[in-house]
Amino acid sequence: MAEQTRRLVLGGATAGVVTRCRDFTRQALADWSWAPGTEAEEDALLLVSELVTNACLHAGGPRELVLRYGPGGRLRVEVTDDSPEPPRPRPQRDRARPGGHGLVLLNRLAQSWGSSPLSGAHPGKTVWLELPTPVPEP
Repeated sequence: MAEQTRRLVLGGATAGVVTRCRDFTRQALADWSWAPGTEAEEDALLLVSELVTNACLHAGGPRELVLRYGPGGRLRVEVTDDSPEPPRPRPQRDRARPGGHGLVLLNRLAQSWGSSPLSGAHPGKTVWLELPTPVPEP
């Protein structure tokens, strides 16, 4: 199977962007035959929400969401923003308080993740994660 790519240009928007990105991702996963309502789909949607939320809170909003699905049985999610600063864990806080748990989720749910600085005229970075393709039920 050749890699399939879906791209959603966001231009740094923050209002309603998380919902928009989740809907875009849900549709792409359905097109790629991921079963709706499964743990695999929910994990993918949660992690998209985390990456996009972090771009909104810490980087002025995401420029773009890219989904790559292809060989090797993996889904790659990329969120590009204008901040050159890589993601960093926040100091340990009260676990009962909201916020500061996004990277913990990435570490637990993603097969791998990281960030890459952007080169060229616009500073920024791409934060990416990879998830395995769910095994189809018999």
